[in-house]
Amino acid sequence: MTRTVHLMGICGTGMGSFAGLLRAAGYDVRGSDQNVYPPMSEKLAAWGIPVMSGYRPENLDPAPDLVIVGNVIRRTNPEAQAVLDRGLKYTSFPKALGDMFLADRHSVVVSGTHGKTTTSSLIAWLLHRAEREPSLLIGGVPENFGEGFRLGAGPHFIVEGDEYDTAFFDKVPKFVHYRPRTAVITSIEFDHADIYNNVEAIEAQFAKLVELVPENGAIVASASDPRVVRLIESTATPVHLYALEESAHHEWHVRDLTFDADGATFSIFRHRIRLGRFRLPMSGRYNVENALAATIVALQLGMSVAEIREAMPEFKGVARRQTIRGQVDGIRVIDDFAHHPTAVQGTISGIRARYPDGRLFAVFEPRTATSSRRFFQDAYAEAFGGADEVIIAAVGRRELPDEDRLDTDELAQEIAFRGVSARSVDEVDEIVALLAREARPQDTLLFMSNGGFGSIHRKMLEALERR
Repeated sequence: MTRTVHLMGICGTGMGSFAGLLRAAGYDVRGSDQNVYPPMSEKLAAWGIPVMSGYRPENLDPAPDLVIVGNVIRRTNPEAQAVLDRGLKYTSFPKALGDMFLADRHSVVVSGTHGKTTTSSLIAWLLHRAEREPSLLIGGVPENFGEGFRLGAGPHFIVEGDEYDTAFFDKVPKFVHYRPRTAVITSIEFDHADIYNNVEAIEAQFAKLVELVPENGAIVASASDPRVVRLIESTATPVHLYALEESAHHEWHVRDLTFDADGATFSIFRHRIRLGRFRLPMSGRYNVENALAATIVALQLGMSVAEIREAMPEFKGVARRQTIRGQVDGIRVIDDFAHHPTAVQGTISGIRARYPDGRLFAVFEPRTATSSRRFFQDAYAEAFGGADEVIIAAVGRRELPDEDRLDTDELAQEIAFRGVSARSVDEVDEIVALLAREARPQDTLLFMSNGGFGSIHRKMLEALERR
């Protein structure tokens, strides 16, 4: 019987949240990581989970009942080698989640290149608000819950399904282990250039997810993505296709969509039947599409239209998704996780719709395995078209060879060639100083990165205050 669990790579967002979930379920949890730093280190301490800094064989003393190996761990890791040498029982985080929490629950797996975190967070909130007591494990922090995990008493478990691989000993996508009874597929685009060669390889992984959903389950799929539509054509599982625009080819759409400073208002239709008028406190067409997917799932899980209409306006969103970090002298400082070209374009469009007054400064840090590479050089040049001013920061992965690395100077020139003022500025402090000189009241400073961006948000607010 498993009582003590040791997690390698515990300070990662997903692993840390899973550690919290295990602790909430009554397990004795500990872990190790090479980089032990806030905010996850503080959260783990608050949950009473001890963390050891660095990977060493002695971290495994006394021997735990189970070792969960994060996907950042390589076979050559000394602690991983000790696990194998000692014959300790080990598994991956996704398989542990499937085996320990999803086997006896209705698993709702939200997948896709874009919108996973927001859609899964909204589904969880709708169910929670209707007192369905869902469990959840999400790769972000839903503001309504304050943490990326929750262990509820209800039958539903909402999990964000990532297509990234599982562990060094288990090279399949994480979502393959999640036992989906309901699956959402929001989009399929090329990403994760460190493990996939092309988008066709990613499509093949999503095909595995579709095959796992039983015939008495449901698939909620975006009709606006041709790859998604092709993927579900031959499945025997009931499919609910959705898109913002009305079409005879899909079941769900919206009409009368409007945006203001507080979010979006729209009507949801199932074919020609109007379900009602809904209010979402988020901007951007992509977020409305996420809300439509969440609504379909909630209805499939037994919620009423009235319950959904009451709960949706109370959704507080997800940390680092259009998050206002502060406002000084009428200048807004906004933090967003966008890093894929499609997400960058959608985020800029959403922020522009929400704050039409003043100039929009889009500041982007390319630091993921994909965004750091030249693969999206041309796509990024088009993605910033909705901004007034663009600043491209230094590439986060300097170790990439020059021929593979995104050329930020060239990118800035390409954006400027398309009619948008753009600069390449490597240093965070230089970006802050530049914006502090140029920003005026009613301007919006939008910072996009999947990392901490050198604490640029705090530094920016401090600089504006000093000004």
